Amino acid sequence: MATPPVGVTHEPRWKRLPIIWHLRHSVGLQRGMLVAGLLISAMFILVAVLAPVIAPYGFSQLSGPDGSFPRQAAPSSEFLWGTTVGGYDVFSRVVWGTQTALLTVVLAVIASIFLGVALGLVSGYLGGWLDRVLVMIADAIYAFPSLLLAIVVSIIISGGQSSFWGGIAAAAVSITVVFVPQYFRVVRAETVRLKAEPFVESARVLGAPTSRILGTHVLRNATRSLPLIVTLNASEAILTLAGLGFLGFGINPTIAAEWGYDLNRAVADVASGIWWTGIYPGVAIVLLVMGITLVGESLNDLADPRLRIRRAAKRRPAPAAGVTETKGAP
Repeated sequence: MATPPVGVTHEPRWKRLPIIWHLRHSVGLQRGMLVAGLLISAMFILVAVLAPVIAPYGFSQLSGPDGSFPRQAAPSSEFLWGTTVGGYDVFSRVVWGTQTALLTVVLAVIASIFLGVALGLVSGYLGGWLDRVLVMIADAIYAFPSLLLAIVVSIIISGGQSSFWGGIAAAAVSITVVFVPQYFRVVRAETVRLKAEPFVESARVLGAPTSRILGTHVLRNATRSLPLIVTLNASEAILTLAGLGFLGFGINPTIAAEWGYDLNRAVADVASGIWWTGIYPGVAIVLLVMGITLVGESLNDLADPRLRIRRAAKRRPAPAAGVTETKGAP
């Protein structure tokens, strides 16, 4: 059995996974930002998974064993965060809204990655008239304001009437259309660069099919920066979803809890001094966006090779006493 050269170690595959690798190579403020972002994001994921257990009431429940819920009731032992003008429990709406937000964002990001990467690979590698058409379409979509485009797509898809999964799918597709051009641009630019590299040229000369070249040689190298874009787009997707709900073009409020819609309904309460109907959904949006953004900014920082070199230099052990380093020594 062959042994690795002296000084060369092979790390387990799990240590090279994106988040784990970044945690192991981060220090100082960057590690603090990454850990804080991961903790906040994990907390929201846990709340979304355990929503049926955590929420004392359903998202559309208006009555309990003692009768109908009071409207605009202040926070109390029975209603921890008070009730809304419609008689809904604010705490339950925020908890169920976490599930809606994460489901929508996950579907939107997965669909955006799949379409953007596939179109970027084909467009960048094949070129020609197909590349020009796809670039023109991507530029046309990118020129529209993202929220306006999401509103138009949401109206076309849902038409204002949808089921639970239909509403989430409509919101996810609306956000997907906004994000596909971003992944398309990044992957296409990397593919154009990579197809001129010697290892791709060698595979082409050896007769490898186009699908194998794209899947084996180009895909992995063209998608190295996607984790950074995914985290930043996920936070933007949450804001887009909240904007759709606030303007009345999001998920139907009778089929799912949605933070943007709750904020819209709470606007009229502010003038009456009723703060609890709007502050909790707003804080939930801010915290979730901040958590995902912290992760994205940390990954972006650690992706800079110059910062990694400086950190490696700081961790390098000092030479032993009596030993001096000389440059150019053999």
